[in-house]
Amino acid sequence: MTQLPALSLVAVHGRRGATLQLARDIEARGFPAIYCPSPGDGISLCAALAHVTERVRFGTSIAPIYTRNVQDFAQAASFIHEVSGGRFDFGVGVSHAPSMQPLGVVTGKPLGDMRRFVENLASVPRVGELPRIVLATLRKRMIRLAEEIAGGIVFANAARSHMADSLAVLGADTRADPEFLIANMIPTVVDDDMVAAKARNRRTLARYAALPNYRAYWKEAGYAHEMAAVEAALAAKDFDGVARCLSDRWLADTTLFGSAAQVRAGIEAWIDAGVRTPIIVPSSTRGGQFQAFEEFFSIWK
Repeated sequence: MTQLPALSLVAVHGRRGATLQLARDIEARGFPAIYCPSPGDGISLCAALAHVTERVRFGTSIAPIYTRNVQDFAQAASFIHEVSGGRFDFGVGVSHAPSMQPLGVVTGKPLGDMRRFVENLASVPRVGELPRIVLATLRKRMIRLAEEIAGGIVFANAARSHMADSLAVLGADTRADPEFLIANMIPTVVDDDMVAAKARNRRTLARYAALPNYRAYWKEAGYAHEMAAVEAALAAKDFDGVARCLSDRWLADTTLFGSAAQVRAGIEAWIDAGVRTPIIVPSSTRGGQFQAFEEFFSIWK
């Protein structure tokens, strides 16, 4: 039987109570973990999950390190860690400069900023025990830093064919350590209509393709042709054309889509590639997050 993956959950405004009920349902179905991205305030959602769930592990994936001061982060993370009985993972990342600039945030060098953040987090007085720290990663230098200062890594939209190369920078002991989180967030559509499913994932990832750090990673992963086409579309201000530059080969390497059997086989392939914790990010051709979860749940019946 395919290993059950972790799931990505967002607190949708106007449906936050229903989102917490969905989390209870995820736990009751036996899924091992829930990870909460920053839209909808993932930290607040995690604080609620500490109270409405009993067994499932959960965490942020990720909290941008620039959006709160480090003392506030430390207090919140320690509180959630304590009241959840140690089920919380504090996933943090440097996010993306285009996302931070509208907030008036001036970012520095990603590696230096992340190292200082983790050091400062640990030095906040009178906080209590901190949870496992997990770093958002794409490129190899951040992976190495995570091995040095953190307890895990979480990719988002990684290329499966490139995963072995990425993970090769980790020491053998780290790769074998089940307590070191190795996760990847994978956009997933369960739909027998392959054309519609692929189109949905292309729309999801087009906005990531517009970000320079993602393009640099995907070039490293062997998709220089696609990323050159994306850059040409962006230069021409053909923003709708970005999705058309994302080839089927690229899409099959970075997302999951298709029938129940195809999606389950894809999850197994990700685990075989070294990702111990696939984090499924469900989306749907027919509706929003709640519809997407119903479609994803259906493949495990």
